[in-house]
Amino acid sequence: MKKISRRSFVHNFGIGVGATAVFTGLPSFITLPKNNGKKEGDKKLNIALCGLGRYAGYLAEGIEISKLCRLAGIVTGTPSKALDWGKKYNISDKNIYNYQNFDEIIHNKDIDLVYVVLPNAMHKEFVIRAAKAGKHVIVEKPMAITAEDCEEMIAACEKANVQLGLGYRLHYEPYNIEIKRLGQEKIFGQVRLIEASLGYNTGDTIDWHVKKAMSGGGPLINLGIYCVQASRYVLGEEPVSVTAQFGPITNKIKFSEVEESITWQLNFPSGAVCNSSSSYNCGIDRLFASADEGFFELSPAISYGPFKGRTSKGELNFPEINQQQTQLDEMGKFILENKPLPSHITGEEGLKDVRILQAIYEAARTGKKVSLI
Repeated sequence: MKKISRRSFVHNFGIGVGATAVFTGLPSFITLPKNNGKKEGDKKLNIALCGLGRYAGYLAEGIEISKLCRLAGIVTGTPSKALDWGKKYNISDKNIYNYQNFDEIIHNKDIDLVYVVLPNAMHKEFVIRAAKAGKHVIVEKPMAITAEDCEEMIAACEKANVQLGLGYRLHYEPYNIEIKRLGQEKIFGQVRLIEASLGYNTGDTIDWHVKKAMSGGGPLINLGIYCVQASRYVLGEEPVSVTAQFGPITNKIKFSEVEESITWQLNFPSGAVCNSSSSYNCGIDRLFASADEGFFELSPAISYGPFKGRTSKGELNFPEINQQQTQLDEMGKFILENKPLPSHITGEEGLKDVRILQAIYEAARTGKKVSLI
């Protein structure tokens, strides 16, 4: 089969509706060695990771090979993590904070940006506290539990004159960039149907992801947000309505507070439909789009990779990248140059997703079609 190379997408980057091109070429697509040819003393973006869970570890690994970023500080509620991370990454004691003394970061000129990697319910508080401390902020998805919280976070960052970015790593991932190009440029004609699903088996019942007070919901808010994002950037459209259905509860102890699985259908202005599902009881990671003149798909698609894809004309074949390093370098260069972040990874983008997630929950709860316009 004919392979589609990186040449087929380099000329038109960005992701999301009306996005700005943000890549600068091949170096952003590959895992680069430590220091990456930068001279000692070159300006880097000094980042403090707020929350030291599993994903913070991936971010730290990405920062270690970053061209433009440095892990300068940490924020954690666990003293043993503070000790271990401080030693591992040679972090000065004055750059190590807990949740109680975090506001003192306002006096620390060694830290430029706080990356919030906490449970969903804590995003709003620490984004606003970081903004009040005069630090730029990146927050993991979902941006917050409610649209109202998102709006407060955006307003706080605007008032403090700091930038607010979202950790949408797939916006900088070659396979997903190509999928976006194929859909929005109508390479196979008008896309009519999208199927996007993501699921995995959760751990034990004490996992914060199944505690509604911490997570805000189950697999929809944690995993389904990727499916919502994918449908929006494949089409370059905003959905106009949604229907949804909760799946059965097979483990009433584990899923006493949040859904175990959920399926939903987004309708778009062009007439395209996206059927999606997210689950905590089975593994799936797939994105498929059918258009008038062909199809394109990824599986794995929207997890951490490595990704694999094909179209009706052949296989997709792109370099594997460190997603966290690439995301941080591409976002970091805008902040270092004192330029506004592209709209596709700002708080406004996060707000759009959370509004859709809330509508999906409403549709599943009521059994009715919910308008998004």
